[in-house]
This record gives sequence, C-alpha cells and structure tokens, in this order.
Amino acid sequence: KLLAERLIGDDPCDIEKICSKMDKVIFSNTAIKSAIELACQDLRAKEAGVPVYKQLGGSIDKTIKTDFTISLDTVDAMVEDAVSQVARGFTTLKIKMGDGWKTDIKRLLAIREAVGPRIDLRIDANQGWERDDAIEVLNKVAGLNIQYCEEPINKRRYFELKKVINNSPVKIMADECLLDHIDAQKLIRGGYCDYFNIKLGKSGGIYKAQKILKLAEKYGILTQVGGFVESRLVFTANCHLAYTSPQVKFFDFDSPLFHEFDPIIGGMKYHDNWEITIPDSPGFGMEVDPSFLKECESLRIE
Repeated sequence: KLLAERLIGDDPCDIEKICSKMDKVIFSNTAIKSAIELACQDLRAKEAGVPVYKQLGGSIDKTIKTDFTISLDTVDAMVEDAVSQVARGFTTLKIKMGDGWKTDIKRLLAIREAVGPRIDLRIDANQGWERDDAIEVLNKVAGLNIQYCEEPINKRRYFELKKVINNSPVKIMADECLLDHIDAQKLIRGGYCDYFNIKLGKSGGIYKAQKILKLAEKYGILTQVGGFVESRLVFTANCHLAYTSPQVKFFDFDSPLFHEFDPIIGGMKYHDNWEITIPDSPGFGMEVDPSFLKECESLRIE
C-alpha cells in the first residue's frame, strides 16, 4: 500500500526510476518490490510488442533444464526420494543438508550410490555448518563429483567463508549472502565465493538482478537463477532473466512442482525431460487466472 501510494503518477516503463523510488520509500522488502518491478517489465515489453528478454537485449541461446530438490529428511527417506525423482527423468538433484554434518556425509554417500555416477548432484547447506565442519564435509565428499555447495556457513562470517573456499575441493555458491550488486562486489573483492545464486525475490526484480549479472560477466563468475517457493509467474520471469546473460549456467526452477494449484495461464512450460520453454509472446507471455484473482483480497489505490 505504501509503495503503491508513492508510485501513483509515475511512468511504469521508467523502471530505473521506479526501483530507485521504491528504495527511498522503504528499506528491504525486496519480494514486494520485485512483484511491482516485474509488472512494470511486463507492461513495458507489451507496449513494445516484444518478450521481456528481447526488450532487455537477450536471446534464447541456451537450454533451461531444472534440477529437483531433495528435501531434508532421514537418510533412507532422502535416498528413496532421489531414486524416485531420477525415475521421473530428472538428471540433476539438489540435496538439502545442514542438520548435522556427519549425517550429511552419510546422506550424500548413500544418494550417490543409489542414483549412480551420471546424475549431477549439487548441495545446499543453508548456512547449517560451522567452518571446520564444512571443510570436513566438502573434503569427505570430494570424490562424489559435486557441482557446488550453496551457503555452507553463516552468511555473515566472510573471513571464515574464505577459509572454507581455500580448503574446499567443491565450488562454493553464494545465496543468502548475495542480495544485490553491492553484496556481489563485496563477494568478488574478498574472493568469498566461486558462483552466484540470483533470486528475484532477493534482488528486488530483474533490473537489479541484471546489475549482479553484469558483475558476473565482468569477473567470469558462473551464476544460478533460482527462487523461493513461488509460482510459475516468477519462474517465467526467471527464464527471461536467464536469457539475458551468458553467465547463467545453473537452473533451480522446481518450486512450482511442489504446488497443489497453478494460478498461471501461459508462461513457462515443463517438458518430459524437464527442459523448460517460454512462449515467444509480448511481455512475459502469461497472465494470472481470473478465477484465482477473484478469490484473492484486493486493494485499489487511487
């Protein structure tokens, strides 16, 4: 409500101004800022008659294929889930960890043995380890061909993170400690990560996410685009963002698969091999189901 009141009368196509004004009105609150910014991106591209990624200078020059997240559970339950998802056709699994480093090693060893060597594994500790434990885990699983580890320790312990990186055979990806391009600059200067993980709900939208990507391009940092537990609306926008930079190599786009109800018409589409495509339509090429909107609380600001 506060943001909407302050933005009345502004040009929604002047996205840089919109983002700047929102930051002056309220600190943080990046998820709602992202929602407003994405609406502006959609409107601007529709007025131009092109998809958002083309409006931003991108092109469909890569294949987007999502991983599947194996949620934190007992070793046996996670192995069962991993085997089940491989049977569904997933070739990349993200393994959640962080509730006990010794058990985490058992999880990874068991999952790798169960799914075989051809399945890509990546891990996400969600800040769950201490420095020395992280180093221990990452060295113990070095032979399992792990793509990377997201946020192994507390996001504010930069100097400890540097020691983890210096002693880890597994690449380290910044997630919780990377919100915007200011964080990206700090991470680059200190050498505190190998890879970036961008989420629109963290950055505040595509405009600010692209600032991170420009730094990734300048310094050669490979990047993942992911998200929170969000609908296909956000992940369609994620696809458009991914098509704007050659540095985006990893995709964590499985969240909509966990939803019981899909309120989006059009937009990104999953295929049998878990590749994802988007329509070549103006804007994001999607809309929210009107029947769903009727059930939502609404607020009109004039």
